[in-house]
Amino acid sequence: MNAAIKPAMSLADAILQRRSIRGFLPKNVPEEIMRSLFEQAQQAPSNCNTQPWYVVVASGDLRNSLRDQFVDRAMRGTPPEPDFNYVSKFEGAYRGRQVECAGALYGEMEIARDDKAGRSRAALRNFEFFDAPHVAFLCMDRSFGATIAVDVGIYAQTLMLAMTAHGIGSCAMGSLRSHPDLIRDAFGLEENIGVVFGICFGYEDPEIKANNTRTSRVPLSETVIFKDR
Repeated sequence: MNAAIKPAMSLADAILQRRSIRGFLPKNVPEEIMRSLFEQAQQAPSNCNTQPWYVVVASGDLRNSLRDQFVDRAMRGTPPEPDFNYVSKFEGAYRGRQVECAGALYGEMEIARDDKAGRSRAALRNFEFFDAPHVAFLCMDRSFGATIAVDVGIYAQTLMLAMTAHGIGSCAMGSLRSHPDLIRDAFGLEENIGVVFGICFGYEDPEIKANNTRTSRVPLSETVIFKDR
């Protein structure tokens, strides 16, 4: 590996330190580093080595154009038309974790629960890509279902851990699947290519309050069972 792109931390440290970044500096990731990160992500495992992910990355003027189009649709209240169905409501323990996450985020941003204008502005930041200089859209064939989407998720985690290890922040965003037609038009994709979600990435802006957000993880006993007989 080129010394200029040597990871700044171990895999274990990257796993523990990775978090969603919601505010970026106006600083591009060098092309050499960016290509190296995506090369590393290409090693992610997949069912029968099908490597079903298809990824497009927008930077510069194209990124700006997509941001403007996403913001315009959000401001006009254009209903989302995602390519794949997804859970829109969580219940029980899952809802509790969702509420805890939202509370931590809005608490850092000093946005009260009844501050509708503040929450709307915070939501709009998603479509502004949190000012990230780069945004990747992770796609797969629209004929694929949940089983193959798992492979795309494994690819995404591999990519984001590689980014973290190189000092690059990222945020996986389900909101960026809302208007897949914009992505297909921008990259000239065939209609059979569907957008699963997006990942904004770049260098973290430490002055953004949202970046101070920390979320908890439930005890291992609540999610994993070990048995030997």
